[in-house]
Amino acid sequence: MSKRIDTTILICPKCKRQKLDFHDDHIRCEYCKTSYQCTEEKYFFARSSGDDVTDPFDRLKHIFKKYHRLYTFLIYLISPVYSNRHLKKFIKKHITANTLAINLGSGNSNLSEEIINIDLFPYPNVDMTCDIHRLPFRSGSLDIIINLAVLEHLPDPDLVVEEIYRVLKSGGLVYTFFPFIQGFHASPHDYSRRTEAGLAHLFRKFDIVETAVGGGPTSGFLWIFQEWLALLLSFGIKPLHLFLNICLMLITFPLKFLDILLARYPLAKNISSGFIIVAKK
Repeated sequence: MSKRIDTTILICPKCKRQKLDFHDDHIRCEYCKTSYQCTEEKYFFARSSGDDVTDPFDRLKHIFKKYHRLYTFLIYLISPVYSNRHLKKFIKKHITANTLAINLGSGNSNLSEEIINIDLFPYPNVDMTCDIHRLPFRSGSLDIIINLAVLEHLPDPDLVVEEIYRVLKSGGLVYTFFPFIQGFHASPHDYSRRTEAGLAHLFRKFDIVETAVGGGPTSGFLWIFQEWLALLLSFGIKPLHLFLNICLMLITFPLKFLDILLARYPLAKNISSGFIIVAKK
């Protein structure tokens, strides 16, 4: 379980007023009269049951996400994207017991006991559900925001970046991964990709502390290759395509570990699977 949420920094996401009245099983905004559900430790400002998850592969991921240790292991091992220790080093360096940090679009992950998990889906490890376009936090109230492979699933990521800027304290940090060379992956929708320069433009109001290759060129190649070969051999049959795609992941995933070396090459960014950006308000 992540840290307990400080209710003094919460606002009504509908009217943006700090007029919330907290009860045992609900929260009521005294200004706009909107009510939200809650438990002793969790707050539900918005949530999805998963009924809008229609993509077959996304439905499969949605099932596995309920078992976060298994899902995290499978993503690390057989997904086409190589994950290095960049995020773990960031967390170790910047997040302590006194840090107000959130993982925005966390899924069922648990990066640290010091991080508040926020998602639209009420997974067991999620502390708060909300629409991330309208964050229920006071302006200038958070120290750190982590956002991993989420913004590509939103039709207008600029609005979310504006919200991130609003709720961060002056000097606060945002850590984001945004994909570049990746195939379509609904969650439940998929809208965009960004180059390194495109990601820097998205965070143009911030001071850029660092940009780095996330995944790497092999990860970018492997994702497209797996999709291409599954497409070729499935003859347009969707269930067969899904089956072949999973089989190809299981067969070819060891190749992604070439990115331990190749991600360090200067031109790796040309076909990187994605990019990491650390930015300061």
